[in-house]
Amino acid sequence: MEPVAQLEQALRRQDWTQAMQVADRLIARSRGSVPGWLGRARCNLSLGRLRDAETDLERLSRLAPQDPAALLLRGIVHHRLGRSEQAVGVLRPLLDRNSPNRVDVAVALAETLHRAARHQELSDLMDRDDVWGDDPRATLFRARVIGRQDPEAAITALQAIARAAGSDVLRRITGFEAVRLLDKAGRYREAFDLAALVHLHTTPRFDVDGLVGRVREQRDLLARGAFRAPARVQPVQGVAMVVALPRSGTTLLEQMLDSHPDVSGIGEYDGVRTLADGVVAAGAWPWGLGTMDVARTLQDRYLEGARVTQRAGTRWTFDKNLHAWTWLPAVAAVLPGAVCLHVARDPRDTAISLFLSNFHPVSFGWTRSLEDIRRVVEAERSLLPESLAILGIPYEAIVYEDLVADPVGHARRCLERLGLAMADQVVQPERNQRTVLTLSHEQVRNPINARSIGRWRNYAWAFDEGWNELAARHDARRVHKATQDASAVQQ
Repeated sequence: MEPVAQLEQALRRQDWTQAMQVADRLIARSRGSVPGWLGRARCNLSLGRLRDAETDLERLSRLAPQDPAALLLRGIVHHRLGRSEQAVGVLRPLLDRNSPNRVDVAVALAETLHRAARHQELSDLMDRDDVWGDDPRATLFRARVIGRQDPEAAITALQAIARAAGSDVLRRITGFEAVRLLDKAGRYREAFDLAALVHLHTTPRFDVDGLVGRVREQRDLLARGAFRAPARVQPVQGVAMVVALPRSGTTLLEQMLDSHPDVSGIGEYDGVRTLADGVVAAGAWPWGLGTMDVARTLQDRYLEGARVTQRAGTRWTFDKNLHAWTWLPAVAAVLPGAVCLHVARDPRDTAISLFLSNFHPVSFGWTRSLEDIRRVVEAERSLLPESLAILGIPYEAIVYEDLVADPVGHARRCLERLGLAMADQVVQPERNQRTVLTLSHEQVRNPINARSIGRWRNYAWAFDEGWNELAARHDARRVHKATQDASAVQQ
């Protein structure tokens, strides 16, 4: 079989490892191989390596500047990196020129408009009969348009797709969209049961033992006092990142800090995952961190990628990645001086929000059941924030409920950690015009509020006694933190 055919076959199977290997062979044979660079870009995009995909597409823009497939991928990457205007600027002309991938372009454009809250433009796009034909994906976006006026009709349409045979990707997206609307309507049992059904059919089993084992390795390393920083690695300047589980208030914190004129939120940057891959490939995880010779290269790669989306004129980047907490010794070794902001929320609120949400089914497959989620939460709580102190990482520990109750005080504390003065706009994150691509994109368009606190009680019947200790420890942390704050004020 010819390499190009092999590449297409591997991409259809979603065998990203083989597809990347074939693409690299094509490029090795000819640096001008359009199929090779396009294959690499598709693999990197599917693996969430957005900066690597962007690098591939830059090469393609020189080789084939009008290639419809490359332009579509460029629009998607712009969107995934939060550049809504640039995404629309690429996708809309491509749609209007009647390219062969026109429906896929329309889907990408519709998703961009939805996430950017450009509701009228999305409605106008869905009214174009010349675009959609009978493509089933149109139902999702029509339901989103209808849902703003008639949620019940949207729920019916979305559930019909989610419960039918067909594309797992479409079933998953429509299913969790329906879950969100059912929850909002107070139909909690229906929301939970539909989420369980969608997980059953679209979320593969996750190696929770492997993730927990990696956390255990970190604890063992630190308990033995065996962490050593590599020599000749200089501290980084202007780098901050969140250290927390998803759905812990990380998007709220990012939008707050990104509102400061000296801080640039860079979204869920994949730099920590790339850093971790490099550490593992060097055979340095976790015991050989102090002797690895690639630390400086990995640091440069992280910083280069972070600066791609840094807002001009800012002094700090804020990385809202969701993986750093599982690689803390590697972060300390490669990015000494980086400031970490640890956020913790009531574990039951975190858990139900995770279970009812559409996270990546492979990377976050542990969200498929409350039992798996509980094991991951237990692992995270066994590590943080104590490990940050042991590793010598400058950090602030933030309790989400306290952040909501006192946003000014917590914003000031975070900014002081960064050496920055308070700015009034950081407590008005709803005014931040930056496109939010996370699952909290609608919530952060509202002023800071406590509406999500205690959300788990709507699903109290789903939580067994195994959650009691976790909840008690979180409540104790709140009481302890409140006592500390009161003492600081008195002093």
